[in-house]
Amino acid sequence: MTLLHKQVTCLLATILVLFVAHSEALSKTEHMVYFDGTDYELHVYRIFGKEPGKTLLIIGGIQGDEPGGYMTADLYADVTLKKGNLIVVPRANFLSIIKRKRAINSDMNRRFDYVTSKEYYEDSVVEILKGLIKQSDFLLNLHEGSGFYSERYESDLVNPDRFGQSVIADTDVFNTKDGRVLNLAYIAKDVIKRVNQRIKDKNHLFRFNNHRTFDKNTMHAQQRKSATFYALSTHNIPAFGVEASKEIKDLEKKMRYQSMVINAFMERFDIILENPGIELETPRLSYIVVSLNGREYLLYNTHVLSVRRGDRVKIADIVANYKRGLTVDIIGVGGSSDLNREFVVDSALKAVVMKDGYKCGEVGFAPTDDTAAYNGQPPSFKYIIVESNGLRQVLKNSERFKTVRGDVIKLTDVVTDGYRTEDLSVNLIDVGGSVAGKAFGKELLINTLKVKRYNNNGDNSYTMEVSSGKDVIGAVHLHIEEPRMDYLVLRQNRGVKRWYTNGEIISITASDVLEVVDVKTNVNGNAGVKVNLQGNAKKNESPLLPGNIIKGSDFPRKDGNSYHIVIKREGIVLGKTSVQVVQSLASKAGP
Repeated sequence: MTLLHKQVTCLLATILVLFVAHSEALSKTEHMVYFDGTDYELHVYRIFGKEPGKTLLIIGGIQGDEPGGYMTADLYADVTLKKGNLIVVPRANFLSIIKRKRAINSDMNRRFDYVTSKEYYEDSVVEILKGLIKQSDFLLNLHEGSGFYSERYESDLVNPDRFGQSVIADTDVFNTKDGRVLNLAYIAKDVIKRVNQRIKDKNHLFRFNNHRTFDKNTMHAQQRKSATFYALSTHNIPAFGVEASKEIKDLEKKMRYQSMVINAFMERFDIILENPGIELETPRLSYIVVSLNGREYLLYNTHVLSVRRGDRVKIADIVANYKRGLTVDIIGVGGSSDLNREFVVDSALKAVVMKDGYKCGEVGFAPTDDTAAYNGQPPSFKYIIVESNGLRQVLKNSERFKTVRGDVIKLTDVVTDGYRTEDLSVNLIDVGGSVAGKAFGKELLINTLKVKRYNNNGDNSYTMEVSSGKDVIGAVHLHIEEPRMDYLVLRQNRGVKRWYTNGEIISITASDVLEVVDVKTNVNGNAGVKVNLQGNAKKNESPLLPGNIIKGSDFPRKDGNSYHIVIKREGIVLGKTSVQVVQSLASKAGP
């Protein structure tokens, strides 16, 4: 291979790598989760095309008894786009989907007229949806409606009062605030024409349904509270409801109809995608991940895990043949969605795993008093976690830690393997017996000011014992130091900084100025440490902060008067320096 050939080959390879990297960088998906861990957890997917274009918002599942809508929307969370952008909200009302009900507290699609309401969880979700609408150029809200819409009465299931197999708009033509004319009827009818050409069953053809929501005598005044009306009237964007018929019992067929309408709208809006595939496998649970006392277990479908009675367990993950719409319900415990929620096993429990409200598996938990539930390992104490002066410490069994008198020690956690949290207690012990102690379930605070200065051993060492019932299962050792000042840093007459230790004397004249720079103590972060100026003529108990000024002119001009800069914490004197005001520094000079 010639040198020129090699150079050309390398150049082509570099161009190819840059092209692929550029394409991948422009074609991406972002996933946001709102209200994480709640029954109404909200997942939002943003798909960015390789080429810029308009943004279409697709909302599914705003009413939980319409699976065609939310399962179709879910397909679009995985697409890649050649041009334009998508915002996909597959399950706007997850709790109502789990319950398979239209609404829980209030119909979510009737909450868009409220400005600042926080009465129900539905209002919090609607606030997020409003924000997404504001960021979009078009909106499609996917539904299932009863019967089949028709402009004239044909039968009980086919008439103007029905919604199924229709594309709904709030008006035929809308004039925006900035002078644009949105011909919603023309757009919808063009889409319907494209879709109906591909539908073989003539009973399933789509029709345009103008709700005339702005008219005073409209049959659909409630639609003024809907997402589409809000999008059109507030943000002036074309917004449509897409209604598959509930009378079509074949879910896959309903989803195909919905996706045909969505694809036709996207083509109309010049948003180009690779059509999503429709996967309608029967939901199957592979396994769940269970967190138990710091360990993880894989629990397969129908299996039962033996645990100690009173153990706290958490289901941390679900693995099934679907990625989204999965939740778990611990029967009789917690809420409707118990994924990542800790629960106590006091009796036999069953956990039912669901995909969009449909059962796809279950596991069980059986309480036992046998330590074999821990793979033959006996219960053990691991460590305790304490906080003091903002410092967090993890202390293992028999570990020693130091603190300073005046510190308040807060016990934040006790970690064991196999012991019931409810049975644990922590006590501060010296040779003479218990000094302080409470059950761990209640907050344990140790104020070292209230601990006697010396124990029966003649030092300031104590033991913090952890017990389960009557048995001591672990201990850490506490040593309380007396607080002290190491040195005080002052700057005299804006000159150099000087360090003064406990008991030193500083001589100044009436024209001198002292600036408090810093104080060094053995207290972590100087928590609670105050610097005060005291004296027989001037009684200033207010704290002196770094940067504060002490002027010699503030003191009575009587040679020999002495004042003290005193460092205190919680009433304990850590140290002090003396300030002596003299007529001149020469009067204090030595021979």
